[in-house]
Amino acid sequence: MQVVEFLKANKVKFQLRHHPAMFTAQEVAAAEHITGEEVAKVVIVRADGRFAMFVLPATCVLDFKDAARLLAARDVRLATEAEMEKLFPDCQVGAQPPFGTEYGVETYVEKRLASDPEILIPAGTHEDSVLLAWPDYERLAKPKVAAFATHTA
Repeated sequence: MQVVEFLKANKVKFQLRHHPAMFTAQEVAAAEHITGEEVAKVVIVRADGRFAMFVLPATCVLDFKDAARLLAARDVRLATEAEMEKLFPDCQVGAQPPFGTEYGVETYVEKRLASDPEILIPAGTHEDSVLLAWPDYERLAKPKVAAFATHTA
């Protein structure tokens, strides 16, 4: 999946943001001079043998108990780098865009992100992010919106 082409094909207005390589969503927020609440990070989990995508603000961490409840799963763990390479072969590991349905992965978005008018998302590389309107993201990603994150200390 090429995020820019995907957004253009779906007639979505967006801003491509190019920055030095950043490996955390909080680093991206600092580089873009915005709060971590506005930057989406993507967490991939393996739950009872299947994968799921959780999209949450950079300032938060995934609550694994909430994730297990949402997925009706007993065993939930982070996906390994090798698993992510297979799931997202066209992306740098850790920079996958939050369009899980395009990869056959169910997508959940933390409700805090849904309350903002815009969302800054990873675009497949550690050097690129995309800013787009929340309604456009929601229309394309078709995520399930729920509460599953806690703020970091």
